[in-house]
Amino acid sequence: MLGAIADDFTGATDLAIMLRRNGYRVAVTIEDHDPGTSERTEIDAIVIALKTRTAPVAEAVDSSRTALHRLRDWGAEQVYVKYCSTFDSTDAGNIGPVLDVVSDELGAEKVVVAPALPANGRTVYLGHLFVGADLLEHSSMRHHPLTPMTRSRVADLLRPQTPHGVTEIHHGTVRQGPDAVRAAIETAAGRYVVVDTIDDEDLRVLGAAVADSPVVSGGSGLACGLRSPGAPDDDWQSIPDTGRVVLCGSASATTRRQIADAARSQPVRRVDPRAAVREPDAEIGRIVDWVRARGPAGAPIVYAAGEPADVVSEVDGLPVAPAVESVLAGAAQRLVAEAGITRLLAAGGETSGAIVRALGIGLLRIGPEIAPGICWSGAVTTAGTEIALALKSGNFGPDDLFTSAWDRLA
Repeated sequence: MLGAIADDFTGATDLAIMLRRNGYRVAVTIEDHDPGTSERTEIDAIVIALKTRTAPVAEAVDSSRTALHRLRDWGAEQVYVKYCSTFDSTDAGNIGPVLDVVSDELGAEKVVVAPALPANGRTVYLGHLFVGADLLEHSSMRHHPLTPMTRSRVADLLRPQTPHGVTEIHHGTVRQGPDAVRAAIETAAGRYVVVDTIDDEDLRVLGAAVADSPVVSGGSGLACGLRSPGAPDDDWQSIPDTGRVVLCGSASATTRRQIADAARSQPVRRVDPRAAVREPDAEIGRIVDWVRARGPAGAPIVYAAGEPADVVSEVDGLPVAPAVESVLAGAAQRLVAEAGITRLLAAGGETSGAIVRALGIGLLRIGPEIAPGICWSGAVTTAGTEIALALKSGNFGPDDLFTSAWDRLA
């Protein structure tokens, strides 16, 4: 069995999509939820979704270590450390420290570092990470409020986070095939090896080269290159549509475009950042009332930031982002419990994590793919309500996502 540790909830579903596409029977379990022995025996891969991307380093390491022990107890033969395809981190971590603890515990002498996801425009060439045609440092990620990415060479991003050496394998070697890549990894000077990958064929070559490695790491793209166990039956069953809503905590340029596109045909409401900090319960109540007033037709959008000027970092000296996440999570809980919402799209990794926690969801059943890195999942809330849930990374998806996503549930 393949075991995976994802540093946020949208990243976990992103990886699960790629594994499912590659023939894995896969489940996503939320934090400390145990899917049970009978469920585990019927799957080829388990992804544990954590909320550690921007957590304090010690917390991220402890949570990842615990997840690793659970995967080993469940019989995982290979462990996949999943992080964002834009390598979201700071010089303190958390990618390096998590890789260190997993590699140390499994005795991995060499670990590939492969953030590329070509389907979404994330590629690595000569060790540099690109977002579309732009170097990472010239993309919108340069202005990320939590993990601003001001460098593009992956090795330069990782070196401050780990005491171990970091080296590179460039594209000429990758084009020589799996044997050449495997030999280059084995003779690399450092523990961590950043491998150029500019298309899916490169990922297949790399996947074959690391088939027997105890630890692999990357974005979700590497999953499409791993050895396939077969083609699973599609056991997805649609969930009755009694209400829809989009809840956006992300302030990324991609999500802002999606909000603007949806606003042409759907009602939109911004979370009041001051109210989120000063009177969160009242703001939750106003959001719930606003969504209920829209009726069952359409898919209203509640968002944190529709344009750069909307981004507010502090109110009364307190951070706004966690307050907005809490308000959106509280609104999700009440909308499902009180307003009959059974189809919910969440945008932003931190927001998605807060919403899943608020709903008490322990397991995600992966369903139809909406766009690269985004899918519908079936989930059951702590109150026993079955819902369709899509968790979207802030930087993923086409501009019309908030209006077109529902078509995949028809």
